[in-house]
Amino acid sequence: MSTAKAKLEEVSIKQCCKRLHLPTIAGQCVRLAEQAVKEKQSHLTYLDALLEAEMEERERNVVKRRLREAHFPKVKTLEEFDFEATSHISSALLRKLAEGEYVSRTEPVIFIGETGTGKTHLATALGVAACQQRRRVRFATAAELVNEMNEARQKNEVSRAVSRWSRYELIVLDEMCYVAASDAAAELLFQVIARRAERAAVIITTNLPFSEWTTMIPNARLCKAMVDRLTDRAHIIETGTESYRFRRTLAKSKGAKA
Repeated sequence: MSTAKAKLEEVSIKQCCKRLHLPTIAGQCVRLAEQAVKEKQSHLTYLDALLEAEMEERERNVVKRRLREAHFPKVKTLEEFDFEATSHISSALLRKLAEGEYVSRTEPVIFIGETGTGKTHLATALGVAACQQRRRVRFATAAELVNEMNEARQKNEVSRAVSRWSRYELIVLDEMCYVAASDAAAELLFQVIARRAERAAVIITTNLPFSEWTTMIPNARLCKAMVDRLTDRAHIIETGTESYRFRRTLAKSKGAKA
């Protein structure tokens, strides 16, 4: 085949790919064709390689979009977590949860522990794993969620906002009960949690045991109802009281002085 004819065919293929929204095939058809000739592949093997490349790229793009839409403050994974320094936290349990069955079963996951014990890292890592499974995930602090719901209330759009939060397959609420919530704020938070109960998964991080949540949610009846919905069939993971971040910083400091 002449070079000129090959160029015309390449242009024609890329135009067709553009109309069919197949950018990866357009970008890789020539390279894979050359590889197919070199390896004496059949036409079907070449076609299979092209379609596989297109599918893989689409998968990567979906995951990228899911991660972007999740609004994680920073992407963290279980592989980055130092389980050796936190032996009281079961790496086997976390890796099992990362497979995503708890999301399918709409089971809550609650991390309880002092500041710096890895709660946010682990919660984010499970959220990232869910995104990699192409699930719709949303990360927010409890305060951010309350602020958004307050804005919705001012616009008479609470019902719409609650519905929007219920559409995520998984929400990660960080820093639950870190600051005191007014009755109005707690009620808005409860609406989101109650709407998702037994319908969609939620991950919570908190530094307070449930018995002390009333110090931050003064309405005892509302607090009890919230805890009841969050703990039903939940995986409750205690991350401890000793700051993992502080110990890591101290170890680095000692290493630098050695």
